[in-house]
Amino acid sequence: MNIPAESVAATESNAGNAEAATMIPIEEFEALKKQLEMVQAQVAEYKDGWQRALADFQNYKRRTDAEKSETYQNAVRSIVKRYLPILDDIERALQSRPVDLAWVAGIELIYRKLQAILEAEGVKRIEAEGQMFDPNLHEAILQEPAEGHKSGEVIAVVQNGYMLGERVIRPAQVRVAQ
Repeated sequence: MNIPAESVAATESNAGNAEAATMIPIEEFEALKKQLEMVQAQVAEYKDGWQRALADFQNYKRRTDAEKSETYQNAVRSIVKRYLPILDDIERALQSRPVDLAWVAGIELIYRKLQAILEAEGVKRIEAEGQMFDPNLHEAILQEPAEGHKSGEVIAVVQNGYMLGERVIRPAQVRVAQ
């Protein structure tokens, strides 16, 4: 039996102005209220778990992308390192080339193409001459007195050094002022 003192009136709007009142026992109302609070807490818990899973997935994706990039860079570095002695040989050959031979222009073209390929892969030459000696970028093979140069300044480059991105593939071998 529904007694007005122990019940709650719930109203619904039906077509604007019409109201219908339904009597619900307080015990049932309290039970429904408690059930609603439990469901809302569960929804918040599930939402929090979903957000954490999404953040974990995004972190995983970022980490795997970085690992892929690092693997690619290592592969390129390994391959480029094998071609650097060939580049050095071509440079030495071009420094002592005879000027009157027609095939020298072809060798220069090959050299420029090889440099373009390396640049396209992100390989850049380490500028050393005239710079202060940096053990992270340079390898000193000779230290000698030199007028007009400060102590620790690179006088000449014996063998060019190269970087791939921010990493040194091969340090530049240099002569340093004493």
